[in-house]
Amino acid sequence: MDGWDSNPFQVLTSIVAPAILTNASSVMALGTSNRFARTVDRARVLYAETTRESDPARLDHRLRQLQIAESRVLLLVRALTAFYSSVGSFAAAALISLLGAVFTMGHQNLLQQVSLYVALAAGMVGVGGLVTGTSLLVWETRRALKALTDEAAHLYDRLPSEARAMDGH
Repeated sequence: MDGWDSNPFQVLTSIVAPAILTNASSVMALGTSNRFARTVDRARVLYAETTRESDPARLDHRLRQLQIAESRVLLLVRALTAFYSSVGSFAAAALISLLGAVFTMGHQNLLQQVSLYVALAAGMVGVGGLVTGTSLLVWETRRALKALTDEAAHLYDRLPSEARAMDGH
């Protein structure tokens, strides 16, 4: 690779870019872990409420809410898997890029080429994980909104008609 021989900043760039993306993936994983914990807590509360419920209408509502919480938990687990894969892939890309720089300095052209392609593949897997995880978070957020609107609709249906008229519903 002529670029690594002629430009010493090329090596730094090829190592720093995956490191920054590793940080971004880690931040996304941390935020998703928090969402996961809160959603699991919500599912546990809904389960407890469901087991104590005797009113069929309320029981049906709680079961729908529990199903939404379960689907959210599953989406968040998939998002976490994608973000964790990204962290590992970007870390691998940074290490492989460093090895590629060593191979370049040692004039090991074949190993340099192999490390370039492997680092590129690892980086692509990392980006794919970030995109996948982010897409899953968007989907999970929509499920959370569905749960909230369902909860509000259930509440408004139970309000006396006078209160609904004053509230505009």
